[in-house]
Amino acid sequence: MLSHLFGLFVNPKAEWEVIRDNPCRIGSGLCAYVFVLAAIPPISGYIGTTMFGWEIGAREAVKLSHESAMVIAIAYYLVMLVGVFTMGFMIHWMGKTYDAEQPLARCITLATYVATPMFLIGVFEMLPILWINFLVGLPALAYSVYLLYTGVPIMMEVSAERGFLFSSAVLAVGLVALVCMMVATAILWGSGFAPQFVD
Repeated sequence: MLSHLFGLFVNPKAEWEVIRDNPCRIGSGLCAYVFVLAAIPPISGYIGTTMFGWEIGAREAVKLSHESAMVIAIAYYLVMLVGVFTMGFMIHWMGKTYDAEQPLARCITLATYVATPMFLIGVFEMLPILWINFLVGLPALAYSVYLLYTGVPIMMEVSAERGFLFSSAVLAVGLVALVCMMVATAILWGSGFAPQFVD
């Protein structure tokens, strides 16, 4: 699966066709790909928050304790894994509405490759400068959306018009999931699960 990374960044439409024609089963290949790439942001975030700290505005860098950062990194990793597999299930479920019923493995593969830019850009979480992460994260998010809109018609084998509607529905589900995750984080933070900072 790693062989498709370069193609997705150079010629995504052609690479989506290659991915579609070489089916991947839910097993060692797909799971290993997701498990490895999803670990990049949590590990980088752990290093960034414990060793360097994060600068927000004009304040000095704020560091987290190792225990607190570890809990956050593990939760971050699990949320990303659940998010990718859930989006794959949602794509599979919504396929019936758009007459695009495909195997679940193909739908999860689609969700995995769409999330790849966000996984890779996670390495910048080691940098303690918020605006750099923001500037680098926005293009990665935009490219993930581009991969979604180019990949859905090819992987789900639907017309471009139907693929646009399908992609928009998937994007809407993803945005709702993101908002729910942010609300859950705020609730947990206010319930006494806030991170512990190092003086």
